[in-house]
Amino acid sequence: MPRVSEEHLERRRAQILDAARSCFIRKGFHETSMQDIFAESGLSAGAVYRYFKSKTEIIEALAAGTIGGLAGYVASVLKEDPVPALDDAVGRLTEQIVTMAGPGENLRLAPQAWALAMYDEQFGTYVRGRMTEVRTLWIMYVERLRDAGRVPADTDCTAAGKALFSLLPGFVIQYLLVGDLTPEDFRRGLRALASSTTLTPEPT
Repeated sequence: MPRVSEEHLERRRAQILDAARSCFIRKGFHETSMQDIFAESGLSAGAVYRYFKSKTEIIEALAAGTIGGLAGYVASVLKEDPVPALDDAVGRLTEQIVTMAGPGENLRLAPQAWALAMYDEQFGTYVRGRMTEVRTLWIMYVERLRDAGRVPADTDCTAAGKALFSLLPGFVIQYLLVGDLTPEDFRRGLRALASSTTLTPEPT
């Protein structure tokens, strides 16, 4: 029997993931069954189970590709030299999110994945780990801003990094669920806050 090539195996795996993504976007994680994925992919149950033992494994594979791609882009922007201004960094990151959250793209599944991570222990462990890695990039970014004299020397970089990390998930939720937010809106909002005194504590 001739050996199946790695290229063939990868094509089959991609075929399954493409089918599952279409089903999840159309019906959601919970309403999609493995039978739906078999039908969408045009493959037998045995062929699908050769690559993935469960629906959760398929979700994990889709999440891994998306989180890995986005995390790599976040790192490339936040590690630039010289350190980019916050409105520029967030503007470019949200533009990338818009691209990754287009019709048929994995990032459209993000809110469902976050909900699943709340009660699926295995998947939750994976998602928390990846989120923590990306959050660390933001903390390092604030440290670079501090070292460059762009924020006060006594800035709590850990607290500030955790707060900034929340910007991207917040953008995803508003972009996908509300639909009236753009990267330029985010840029303008950050500039407005940066020039405002409302976030500065009153002197005691």
